[in-house]
Amino acid sequence: MPNLRVTEIKAFVPAKNFDLSKQFYQDIGFTMASEGGGVAYFHIDGQASFLLQDFCAESLAENFMMHLLVEDVD
Repeated sequence: MPNLRVTEIKAFVPAKNFDLSKQFYQDIGFTMASEGGGVAYFHIDGQASFLLQDFCAESLAENFMMHLLVEDVD
């Protein structure tokens, strides 16, 4: 069996409005570390990260879910 040592896994998050979505995630505290080719890489405190994509297929987006736990929502 191969040694598949995982170092990271990221979800591709669809965006109907890419610019508005980028601003939203920055407003709630995520850092946009890079952007190019219709994909923006976001992370927060080295704890969580995802790739926001400038693409949104309704049939796929309707079933997309992301779960983020925080210590204090306030």
